[in-house]
Amino acid sequence: MKEMSSTMPGGQQPQKHYGITSAISLAPPRDIDHQYTKKLCDAMKPFGVFEDEEELNHRLAVLGKLNNFVKEWIAEISELKNLPPSAISCVGGKIFTFGSYRLGVHTKGADIDALCVAPRHVERSDFFQSFFEKLKQHEEIKDLRAVEDAFVPVIKFKFDGIEIDLLFARLALQSIPDNLDLRGDSILRNLDIRCIRSLNGCRVTDEILYLVPNKENFRLTLRAIKLWAKRRGIYSNMLGFLGGVSWAMLVARTCQLYPNAVAATLVHKFFLVFSKWEWPNPVLLKQPEDSNLNLPVWDPRVNPSDRYHLMPIITPAYPQQNSTYNVSTSTRTIMSEEFKYGLSVTDEILQGKAEWSKLFEPPNFFQKYKHYIVLTASASTEENHLEWIGLVESKIRVLVGNLERNEYITLAHVNPQSFPGSKENRNENDFVSMWFIGIIFKKVENAESVNIDLTYDIQSFTDTVYRQANNINMLKEGMKIEATHVKKKQLHQYLPPELVQKKKRSIAELNRSSNGGNAKRMSLDNSHLDSSRDTDSGTPFSSPTSKPSKPASDTDDRYDPLVIRVVLYTGKTSLSNFFASPPSPPASSSINTVMGGSMNPIDTSSPKEEPNGLEDSVNGALSKRPRSPTQEDPAKRHKDSEVSSVLSVQFANMVVSNVAVSLPQRLPSMELPDASSPLPASNSCRVVKNSIKLALNRHK
Repeated sequence: MKEMSSTMPGGQQPQKHYGITSAISLAPPRDIDHQYTKKLCDAMKPFGVFEDEEELNHRLAVLGKLNNFVKEWIAEISELKNLPPSAISCVGGKIFTFGSYRLGVHTKGADIDALCVAPRHVERSDFFQSFFEKLKQHEEIKDLRAVEDAFVPVIKFKFDGIEIDLLFARLALQSIPDNLDLRGDSILRNLDIRCIRSLNGCRVTDEILYLVPNKENFRLTLRAIKLWAKRRGIYSNMLGFLGGVSWAMLVARTCQLYPNAVAATLVHKFFLVFSKWEWPNPVLLKQPEDSNLNLPVWDPRVNPSDRYHLMPIITPAYPQQNSTYNVSTSTRTIMSEEFKYGLSVTDEILQGKAEWSKLFEPPNFFQKYKHYIVLTASASTEENHLEWIGLVESKIRVLVGNLERNEYITLAHVNPQSFPGSKENRNENDFVSMWFIGIIFKKVENAESVNIDLTYDIQSFTDTVYRQANNINMLKEGMKIEATHVKKKQLHQYLPPELVQKKKRSIAELNRSSNGGNAKRMSLDNSHLDSSRDTDSGTPFSSPTSKPSKPASDTDDRYDPLVIRVVLYTGKTSLSNFFASPPSPPASSSINTVMGGSMNPIDTSSPKEEPNGLEDSVNGALSKRPRSPTQEDPAKRHKDSEVSSVLSVQFANMVVSNVAVSLPQRLPSMELPDASSPLPASNSCRVVKNSIKLALNRHK
């Protein structure tokens, strides 16, 4: 590994350091740090993050059997392709693992990500045909299915109770030795892009482990951070938060900056560093290197689209990529708030004022916001439902992005957890899943009333889902999506009481709150309109009953706009009887909720937005620029100075943040279908779209 060194005073031996900067602190752990680390382990045990020896040995045995299957299969293929016996005996083949299992941080019952590496004469078609058939013959293997046309092709199965996702890579080598190291860039030569993608997981995981000073401290810290992220609802790459590899790289960077610290200290320093991080400055574990293989790498100097990334965390293995491509303005805002909250909690823990269990307490998402959108996906059979919700969930970030771009929405917060549909809100034979998106509306100064139209935001999302489903021949009778607006007080109609009831606070917590103990964490709700009321009781925006209809040539006829009417009251007028009846729509728009009715959409063209900024959730400003680290009391400024050096030199050779902030809206994801893709042809009824009217008021 490329290690750097800095000259030590007094002629001492140079101190090695990891990463692209020197360490912030080389302080060795104290006895109290070891005690806090033991308490941290004890606090994590009830959550099943540690696997016992028996389970670990079972995994090793399963992987050993799978490795033997691969060797046998490659020898059989070699014989069929008329290789000489001398070559067949040493042709090899090997299973590599990556992800949480390879990092050593997998939990009980977790799956294993694995890679089958084969020599050059074994084709990908062989893997998905003859190897697939070979796996079928084994009684220990269940739920076998191949996804050959995926972005990264995979075979999924359960082997003696353990779920395995197996990728395939064919190297330009005559044989695959047991001691093969995948970290060298030369193995990528002459490979097709699917093999390079398949190799990427192993290469990144191995490089992360290679770049941390102490693997055991890294692993324990990562277990804690992953548990925290899952408990706080910010662990989901698909929905725009961070996935496992991104959390691993943030923890690895923390370990590089505090190479001698133990897990308890590293968890605290993790929150310290990333609560002060000035996004979109990238997180890097090592200086990017060019291997002259002409593969696309993350480089905002060369690739304009890379300049729009909001929270770049760059993989250390060539070709370097941003692992957080899906992060949006809202998800970055939410994660930044969670970093700050994590810092305040770990401050209390290390001061002896709280226990580690407090760090893993989940937030009450359903008390956090006054307005929610309920997204419902349903299908008529269990098999169709599992397929359908996978697609819908993968596109929810499209809806969040659409909502963020609405000029009257400050934040859209999706809860990564899905919930089964309640019996009252679904047909008896339907299989239903629900997701909840918390909404914060922006303050609008000097306005009597504002009309907000969410029709296009939601319709473009449903169009994307149906178009994708049609393109991959997934769309089946009974697959539906429905978006419904509800207020916090109406959530009990969708969720069990224990999820929506407000938690009672202890006397100690109330005392801390009244003394300003929580003052440094600003709630995201500070920016939205207080005392809000609406005239709907959850009016839905519905999907078709089967396949969606093809859009008409007249775009005004295509959408029956979903309207939220926002009324702001600047005086202190009593509102007790005001909302007895729904407010009438403005004279400039005509609303017809009958299927097929027409409506003149309200112009909701958003003002120009900066792509990489955090929404100013305190003052409701329109600017979406990144915030600088908060200014705190002089007594706490040492924390800012502790990390200022590393923040100022993070990627000195690439100009990123100034360029990124000045550019227009980020480009759409390349994973999404092309906008010109046809919508599915329809032989069914027209989409029903009802109006939603919402009246909000604000006290000065």
